[in-house]
Amino acid sequence: MKTHVVSFVLILSAFADLSVSARSVPVVPKLVIGITIDQLRTDYVEAFSDLFGENGFKRLWKEGRVYGNTEYTFANPDRASTVAAIYTGTTPSLNGIIGEYWMDRATLRPVHCTDDYAFMGNYTDESSSPAHLLTSTIADELKVATKGNGWVYAISPFREAALFAAGHAGDGAFWLEGNTGKWCGTTYYKSFPQWVSRYNEKSSVDFRIESLVWSPLLPVGKYTHLISEWKKETFKYKFDEKKANKYKRFVTSPLVNDEVNALAEECLNYSLVGKDDIPDLLLLTYYAGLYNNMSSMESSLEIQDTYVRLDKCLAQLIELVEKKYGLQNVVFVLVSTGQTRPEAPDLSKYRIPAGEFYLNRCAALLNIYLMAVYGEGNYVETYYDRQIYLNRKLIEDRRLNLAEIQDKCAGFLIQFSGVKDVYSAYRLLLGAWTPDMDKVKNAFNYRRSGDVWIDLLPGWVVVDENPVMNKTVRYAHAPAPLIFMGGGIKPDVIYTPVSAGCIAPTLANFMKIRAPNACTERSLWGID
Repeated sequence: MKTHVVSFVLILSAFADLSVSARSVPVVPKLVIGITIDQLRTDYVEAFSDLFGENGFKRLWKEGRVYGNTEYTFANPDRASTVAAIYTGTTPSLNGIIGEYWMDRATLRPVHCTDDYAFMGNYTDESSSPAHLLTSTIADELKVATKGNGWVYAISPFREAALFAAGHAGDGAFWLEGNTGKWCGTTYYKSFPQWVSRYNEKSSVDFRIESLVWSPLLPVGKYTHLISEWKKETFKYKFDEKKANKYKRFVTSPLVNDEVNALAEECLNYSLVGKDDIPDLLLLTYYAGLYNNMSSMESSLEIQDTYVRLDKCLAQLIELVEKKYGLQNVVFVLVSTGQTRPEAPDLSKYRIPAGEFYLNRCAALLNIYLMAVYGEGNYVETYYDRQIYLNRKLIEDRRLNLAEIQDKCAGFLIQFSGVKDVYSAYRLLLGAWTPDMDKVKNAFNYRRSGDVWIDLLPGWVVVDENPVMNKTVRYAHAPAPLIFMGGGIKPDVIYTPVSAGCIAPTLANFMKIRAPNACTERSLWGID
């Protein structure tokens, strides 16, 4: 009898524990606000903290769960590939976004990662869609889970960031048109909201661009946190009609973040986002990089002012959302793209090893070598971004072994000055694992990447006929933050590295939906 009583008490206790657990399950947020900040650095945020107000970065650091070192586990990250990785929870090897541009084997021309001539543009001549994205995103999974009732909007200065955030099933992606300054979109999405059109017709930046001036927000004497060999007392940039590419310069200034906030406020005020208990997504992109292709050495004042202005933008957004919905009903996730634009300072005067690698000359010599081995022919079809594309049709017609030719290419190219390693497609698909190779493998997509991937030594500059494609190789780590705040999240600051692939499953856990279909990472532990 005592045994039965004890068993009954244990059962009741178990049910009581379950009841307590049920009551402690976090409420699904009405709204998740994703903030991707291009090129944001943890060390800069911490170094400039005395320049900030109390309600931006300082509040995020105090009330949020901060991960100071977010890693992208693939080689050659850029804005397109990192944003795609954030919202798909996987790497370019699966989601297909190996960069902002890649070589189209069919046309032998570079193609933009969002080009799609099946759709027209709204307020733009660009034809765009997220169709090149090969996997689902967190936005797609929200749409599936809510039977289309969860709202998804993405706002960004940049086309690729907006489209990959909104995903295949979102309600709209909006970016700044580089020639007109209007917020534009694509007919890929079912409609173009009235609140965006109204903003374009009455308040868009093209009405104000000639009067906009970027100069220091704080007294220049406070901007003492970066060492620079450039002696600059202040700065002042205008975006008037007399100068070319005014909008393209504008999107690389911190003033563009104010425009993102302005359209985000229109969305919160005039759309149905956050108006019911079904979770919605508002996904924003800010910019924290260098202005107009300047180097960091000549723009130490500009960098500090960019972070000061960004802090102000974040504070305004948080205040707006908190007043409108209550912080307990919202989850903020802020993440950096992690990548920084490599620079090419004159290292020779400091006697630091460096050099120039001419990809066009390399490709020409490689073709001569292959002709000596296999006979006359155009074996090297093209080259792009440190990758060699072989003429697979010629190789197939002559019944040659593609894997063997790829390996011979690697053996030839490794002899060039400045080359650290060369990876053939065959080696990346079937070769033995190494830490360096793992990152390259994660960045490699068989249908879009080249047959041979050239990895250079740090300090070497890839020189291309198109100066825009010139790149300096640098392996130094730039710490990137990841922050969750709101919805009962426990504050903490953690410097143990975490993968950016954890973001999508963590957001899925908050919203109680499935993670994207190619996501292999787990949700971050203990965050809720």
